[in-house]
Amino acid sequence: MTGTPSSIVEQELAVLFADVCGSTRLYEVLGDAPALAAINGCLAVVRRVTQAYAGRVVKTIGDEIMAVFPDPAAAALAACEMQALVAGLSAGGGTRIAIRVGFNFGPVLENKGDGDVFGDTVNVASRMASVARSGQIITTEATMERFPAILRSSTRPLEAVPVKGKAEEIPIVEVVWLDSDDATMVASRTISSAVAKATLRLRYKGRELVLDGSRSAATLGRDAHADLVVETKTASRLHARIERRRDRFVFIDQSTNGSYVTIRGEAEIRVLREELLLHGSGSVSFGQPHKRDPDSVVEFFCED
Repeated sequence: MTGTPSSIVEQELAVLFADVCGSTRLYEVLGDAPALAAINGCLAVVRRVTQAYAGRVVKTIGDEIMAVFPDPAAAALAACEMQALVAGLSAGGGTRIAIRVGFNFGPVLENKGDGDVFGDTVNVASRMASVARSGQIITTEATMERFPAILRSSTRPLEAVPVKGKAEEIPIVEVVWLDSDDATMVASRTISSAVAKATLRLRYKGRELVLDGSRSAATLGRDAHADLVVETKTASRLHARIERRRDRFVFIDQSTNGSYVTIRGEAEIRVLREELLLHGSGSVSFGQPHKRDPDSVVEFFCED
């Protein structure tokens, strides 16, 4: 691990590995150029889905992608959609392409310089991917226990597996994204249900704005045309935007002076021309910290 101590931070993330299965066989059957195109197309799908679920691709290792997500549910939903979309791809000549996915949630060390992550959580996530078969999603039982109920219902326990450096075997589960009896996409049912329930409530001086299945975005700022007009001089005219992405809500700062976001139970964060995933409840202050003008904040409430 490289980087100075000040560039290394510890945080909790879900670490996911998605690996293209049988890539050697693809090169043998298809030839170099078609096989490479098929693999790159598959990895491009994985990257797009990662971004859609507020994740970040850390690096590509040959035909494998390593990514991180803010929480276990985001990683699980992303993994399901990865499998569902890759299942519809063809490598040409009647050859199918598939991935195996493994992930784990826990503390990691992140190098802010290059974005790489390290630690036991990463090692266990890699082991989960190695356990997974073609078309499977595997995670630890401990990670599964952090899922909301709707996701836990789409898992099944497997036999515990040994992990290098661990004295005891680790209990694991499969995240079931496809019901083999009737070829129903479990992922689709789960995601649709989660998306339908996801709601964000914004409150400001007696006014309330709701983002749900019928409304996916809102603008905030001093401009009279903003969806939620903020009456404070430190706010920009079009200060920020909140977008619904699947069952998540992302705060996007577009201001000159930045936004100060406080998620209940966490320290206040300054966001300037960046995105921040909202969760739980909290408040947003415009252009200055909350304590300087506590009466001019927008409260938010994420509801599943």
